[in-house]
Amino acid sequence: MNSVFVNRIIRACKLDINLYEEVEADKSATAQAAMVVVLSILALGVGTFFTYGSFKVLTPILSALAGWFVTSLLIYFVGAKLFPDENTQSNLGELLRTIGFSYSPGLIRIFGFNQDLLVLTFYGSGIWSLIAMVIAVRQALDYQSTWRAVGVVVIVALFQAYVAFKLGLIPSGGF
Repeated sequence: MNSVFVNRIIRACKLDINLYEEVEADKSATAQAAMVVVLSILALGVGTFFTYGSFKVLTPILSALAGWFVTSLLIYFVGAKLFPDENTQSNLGELLRTIGFSYSPGLIRIFGFNQDLLVLTFYGSGIWSLIAMVIAVRQALDYQSTWRAVGVVVIVALFQAYVAFKLGLIPSGGF
């Protein structure tokens, strides 16, 4: 990995607004964003391998990349088309790059191999990545309000949860 890429990951983890503006504008950063998604899911695999004993590599990577694309597409539709700000000018590529880098905090899941750190790293990285995604959305969609970005992320998350539930990917719990 080159130093620019590593520096971008670190800055994404630090929730550096300028990083999200930088990758939004850098069309060559799309491959880097995809690599962050892949590294994040690999960190999950390493983190859970010692607890659960196995990790199939290909399916989780393809699922993570598909999830990244679908989430970015839905956020583009909801944020840029349904609820744009007066300054919103964005495209799918910008959202793919910024949202991809918002997966950076997921790299700490590699420490999940330690039973004492498993829950902390998994929940902690999830919350941290969600905050990073809100920043990524706000910057990519040129929103003036963080709350508008929060709203878009929540709407998309609820929609995705509903679809997952209807597809049987989330158990109903007997309801």
